[in-house]
Amino acid sequence: MSQSVGPVPEMSREMQECIEACMACHSVCEETMSACMQMGSAPSMQVMRAVMDCSEMTRMCADMMTRRSPMAADIAEICAKACDMCAQACMAMPDDPMMMRCAEACRRCAQMCRAMTAAAM
Repeated sequence: MSQSVGPVPEMSREMQECIEACMACHSVCEETMSACMQMGSAPSMQVMRAVMDCSEMTRMCADMMTRRSPMAADIAEICAKACDMCAQACMAMPDDPMMMRCAEACRRCAQMCRAMTAAAM
């Protein structure tokens, strides 16, 4: 017997802004991973892991919000943490413009995820 989950809620402004921030962050993380692979002196595994985790979380978070998953707010909280970790890891390379661009995208995404979560409560 299947259970109905009810009507799909309308998308809030906070959710739309969060989706946009997540997709922008995902794109920058993907570019950053590509740039890291081409560096003569490879970044640490900690940095690469943080960028990869953030890339995956931001894509998943945007997907779940787009389909109005009831777990979207929970995932947004985790996504904000992944973005914070990535921004911090990227700050370890302050002379690299790509890393600084990634850190900024991650900070913005974390802020938007927290705003969306607060609005959902």
